[in-house]
Amino acid sequence: MHLDVLDLRNFYYRTGLGRAVQRAVRTQMLTLWPEAPGMTVAGYGFAVPLLRPYLAQARRVIGLMPAQQGVMPWPAGLPNVSVLCEEGSWPLQTGSVDRLVLLHGLETSDHQSVVLEEAGRVLADMGRVLFIVPNRRGLWAQRDATPFGEGRTYSLGQIETLLERHEFVPERHLAALYAPPAQRGFWLRTADYWERLGRRVSSQLAGGVLMVEATKQLNPAPRPGLRVAERRPLRVLEGLPVPDARPV
Repeated sequence: MHLDVLDLRNFYYRTGLGRAVQRAVRTQMLTLWPEAPGMTVAGYGFAVPLLRPYLAQARRVIGLMPAQQGVMPWPAGLPNVSVLCEEGSWPLQTGSVDRLVLLHGLETSDHQSVVLEEAGRVLADMGRVLFIVPNRRGLWAQRDATPFGEGRTYSLGQIETLLERHEFVPERHLAALYAPPAQRGFWLRTADYWERLGRRVSSQLAGGVLMVEATKQLNPAPRPGLRVAERRPLRVLEGLPVPDARPV
């Protein structure tokens, strides 16, 4: 079940912990995609806190928010680029997105396959998508006080297998949120230190979220159960005399 957009807004923009999450996850994202000049960048779920670095350089930035979650205008003080959409019907042309980020859009959905199919549809052939999901082994998935305590959790193997089943190719992975999900001043003041330390120690075990970059599988193999059409089908009556056709 999707989270409410007001709860997400309040967490990310009105709490110290939410702002620390923004910094940690955005820093890791920028190690993968430092720039996006002239590209179309989109985010699905509640990915808008991560998209701000691309506003000045991308050709277009779009924030897609599912109807079950609700929508809010974004960015503040600038023309709105966020839009409400259905999980299986994004208002984007096929193959039009160069960079796509999913945050709080996959693990809370009741129709994962539909979301993944739409992500694959809108992604350009040479485009890249970043899936950010709660780490099953991390502390953040155990705390209901943050958005990462809702919905499904994943191990690295589980999320990569899910993506491969939907014709994505996992390319690189990172993790973030090594500091504990605590609102106390000490942990907030030292959050950046714990992020730097965590990135040196582990790329997946201790982080609160997993970040998997993937591309589209351009020539997917036929799925099990699908029949390949015979180029020269056999004729049932081949070899038998066929009566001359007469006009009616």
